Amino acid sequence: MAPHAARASLGRAGEDAAAALYARRGFRIVARNWRCALGELDLIVEREGTFIFCEVKARRGDGFGGGYEAVTARKQRKLRQLAEVFVATVPVPHGNLRFDVASVHVGTSGTSVELFEDAF
Repeated sequence: MAPHAARASLGRAGEDAAAALYARRGFRIVARNWRCALGELDLIVEREGTFIFCEVKARRGDGFGGGYEAVTARKQRKLRQLAEVFVATVPVPHGNLRFDVASVHVGTSGTSVELFEDAF
């Protein structure tokens, strides 16, 4: 598999795992891979009027650190900007907004998700 295709496959697996975790916890999946001119939001979920914008970071190994560490201050600013565009574009009832990070490890023994709620 080409490097880009392998990364895309890993990313999809991570997003699938994070979405499944939210669904098991009773959240409604609002959007996956929502795009605009500024970029992309991996996962948007909602429960009881709270909209969560989740950045998903999937890793096959621990060599590059966990996914949480990959969400830098610059990335956080970008995610906030994207959320502002989403809220301005898509009818969202007035409620709470939250930013989570899902750190997903995909290994030979299975997939695990560590969810950092209200990460920034």
